[in-house]
Amino acid sequence: METIIEKQKIEKIDFSKEEFAEHYENCLFVGCNFSNLLIGNVKFENCRFELCNLSLTKMNNTAWRDAFFVECKMTGINFSNSNPFSTFHFEKSNLQYASFVEMKLQNTQFIECNLQEASFGDANLSSALFEECDLLRAEFLHTNLSKADFTSAHHYAIDPNTNTLKKARFSREGLEGLVLTFGICVE
Repeated sequence: METIIEKQKIEKIDFSKEEFAEHYENCLFVGCNFSNLLIGNVKFENCRFELCNLSLTKMNNTAWRDAFFVECKMTGINFSNSNPFSTFHFEKSNLQYASFVEMKLQNTQFIECNLQEASFGDANLSSALFEECDLLRAEFLHTNLSKADFTSAHHYAIDPNTNTLKKARFSREGLEGLVLTFGICVE
């Protein structure tokens, strides 16, 4: 029988020393440590994570349904091994070196996040929002960015020849990030 934890506030738990339940629903995790752990076959449904450390966490069919991350450290996570129906919202979180390869992330919101060197290859980010995000050396290759909003994002370099950009939004100041691959200098 599946162990379900519902509507709990879980504070300052080091999960390297505690066992995971199989299913968390409508829970708030505050200041918890998940770093360097394998989270396998765990469901997080409508859960919020605040000030948590998930760096280098490994996933094996982890289901994140409406997972909301605020001010979390999430460097080096490979989200690609998550359940394919996962949905996320990220705010003020450090997602350096994160991998979202081949994921379906339509309508995902990244707000004030560090996405330096993150990988979005072959992902579907249609209608995603990158508000005030740092995308220095982030990789977009064969990525669906239709209707994505980059108007306040910075440091991105996106090749229009290898990505789908139909109706994507960019600021005038950010146009340089779209022409770098053509060897064009914008002054």
